[in-house]
Amino acid sequence: MARLLKRYDESERMNHWFIALMFVLAGLSGLAFFHPSLFFLSNFFGGGSWARILHPFMGVLMVLAFFGLAARLWKANVITAADREWKKHMGDMLRGNKAAMPPVGKYNYGQKMVFWAMVASLVVLLVTGLMFWRPWFAPYFPIEALRAAALLHSISAVVLIAATIMHVYAALWVKGTTRAMTRGTVSEDWAKVNHALWHKEVTGGR
Repeated sequence: MARLLKRYDESERMNHWFIALMFVLAGLSGLAFFHPSLFFLSNFFGGGSWARILHPFMGVLMVLAFFGLAARLWKANVITAADREWKKHMGDMLRGNKAAMPPVGKYNYGQKMVFWAMVASLVVLLVTGLMFWRPWFAPYFPIEALRAAALLHSISAVVLIAATIMHVYAALWVKGTTRAMTRGTVSEDWAKVNHALWHKEVTGGR
């Protein structure tokens, strides 16, 4: 039987799935106001008024949960020399030639870039969202600032959605990855192939 290694504990997994739930709900309610053709999505929340009321609360909950998780994971996402070397071989990774990839820690360069893209987009979403959150904060800003905030909010939402799609695709593409967030463990063989330096760290080099 393959040996299993602990990758995420229960609180990290619960946090992750709560973020995923809030992302879907905040995303659907936000898209309802992005374009008239998508307004039908507001029906999932009881209509336009309720979608407008609930969207910022769900967004704030998503941001708070994400940064609670990010506070525990950011050190593992700092770019290192090993990541820069891995970046040079991204073509091999896309071609499925894992044997040519340099060893990396808990996360590879691609995963780290997705992480930091999420951090940046969520910061912008939070700041801009608070600016035009009516009736609480919007009255304190001139209309020009609110228009700029709305534009930046939309751009950041697109970046976050794109980063999330990459995150989900990579998790499904690399066999054995989804187990980490459903059961909290990965096989030792998976760790050796995909994150050799992390495997060495958690096993003491065995």
